[in-house]
Amino acid sequence: MRPVFLPIPDAIAAHYRAGGLDANGLPPERRASDGDGIPCRHSLTMVPRGAPYLIVAHRPFAGLNPYTETGPIFLGAEETPGARPSFRLPDTMYAPAYILRGYSHDERILYGTGAVVPTHQIVETSETLLRRCDVAFLHIRSASNTCFAVRVERG
Repeated sequence: MRPVFLPIPDAIAAHYRAGGLDANGLPPERRASDGDGIPCRHSLTMVPRGAPYLIVAHRPFAGLNPYTETGPIFLGAEETPGARPSFRLPDTMYAPAYILRGYSHDERILYGTGAVVPTHQIVETSETLLRRCDVAFLHIRSASNTCFAVRVERG
């Protein structure tokens, strides 16, 4: 079971880039990248120094329930193609560890699936979790700031 890493969808990126309100009902905040650690969650690349980017409260779920977490993400402000689904961990994931968590088909956290995982073990841990029939998808979040990084599904 190979995990596939997915960026935020094109339609969501377009919504925020057009000034659409975020999960908190606020317009995106616009900033200029200092070139140090601004990962775009749509292109899954780093926003280059001087380039504009957006900060939004993002909820990467289709519905609402007590488990649908909201958190900040960065998004390149200029229209760029989204990353293609990949079997490779995104280059933007360079921290020592991340939170990895499994969700059911009704978007609820599956207890016992969540852990802080060293980055070099994410692919292997994702493979193990995706073998479980009760796991519909995984989310990876920053272990230090809990920002959403990427969705993981079966490839």
